[in-house]
Amino acid sequence: MLKNKNFFTAALCLLPQLFFAQYTDVINSNRPGETMSAYAVGKSVIQAELGVYGIKEKHNLLDYDANGFGTDLTIRYGAFLEKLELIADIQYQMENFDTPYTSYKKNNFRQTVLGAKYLIYDPYKNYKKEANIYSYKANRSFNWHELIPAVSLFAGANFVGKDNPYSFSPQSSISPKVMLITQNLFGGGKWVFVTNIIADYISTDYPSYGYVLTLTRGFNDKWSGFVENQGYKSDFYSDAIVRGGAAYLINPNLQVDASISTNFKNTPSILYGGVGVSWRYDGRYKENQLQTKREDRAKKNKDNELEQKEIDYQAKERKRKSKYE
Repeated sequence: MLKNKNFFTAALCLLPQLFFAQYTDVINSNRPGETMSAYAVGKSVIQAELGVYGIKEKHNLLDYDANGFGTDLTIRYGAFLEKLELIADIQYQMENFDTPYTSYKKNNFRQTVLGAKYLIYDPYKNYKKEANIYSYKANRSFNWHELIPAVSLFAGANFVGKDNPYSFSPQSSISPKVMLITQNLFGGGKWVFVTNIIADYISTDYPSYGYVLTLTRGFNDKWSGFVENQGYKSDFYSDAIVRGGAAYLINPNLQVDASISTNFKNTPSILYGGVGVSWRYDGRYKENQLQTKREDRAKKNKDNELEQKEIDYQAKERKRKSKYE
């Protein structure tokens, strides 16, 4: 539920040029919404996104009230390629249920997903908007290139233990999860629109299909906010949820956030509220980048040296030949 997968930080929203590569100067967090962004954290970068939340449910037909809390943790690692990200998404929830006749508890992993995301298409790769020095209006007009989204695919698996009260079956199981991800930048990067189309628990008796739409706005280099709509449907349960929240960038590698979620039905009615933090370690990435720059500089110096030697050699040859002419 409140797994918090929204791509946003204020700096990312305000600086679209940061999206041209996977790695960004400030943390690229999916919190605190539900969507998964199209872009990866960057090769050799490790990122942790942790949240805690409270939950309140009331079911009018089954006549129960539930209160509880949970925690969710997402580990993201940029592996092998700049476009590839390995993801572990874990959520544990504890609830107390009260009915007119009895009370009971549910405590277990609500979700355990392991998978990988790969960026298929980046509309800003090898693209640069040229300024029109003759027209102020042309420079301020809508950029139709913004309608082309970045596209990624996620593929993974759900791992469910035996006798899990949040599972459709008492048996342990492993089932596929796939997702199509698109992401657009609008208004010069101040607005970010992310779409996730999801097929979950595909091989089980109760597959689930859904979507998540997230619109994020960066207000300045520290604050950003979002609104989101999520819907999912299966033979076991269907719902539509709206949520909103904000994030604050403490430093380039640390972000905090808060959000609230609710639905529009009473079977059950749901209210969530949560806070979280996102942190990344990019030391290895910077070391690799520094090493690459050194290698490029050394190669350039060597090329210049070879070029100078060729020039000197040609000059000597011309001088030698002139003696005999």
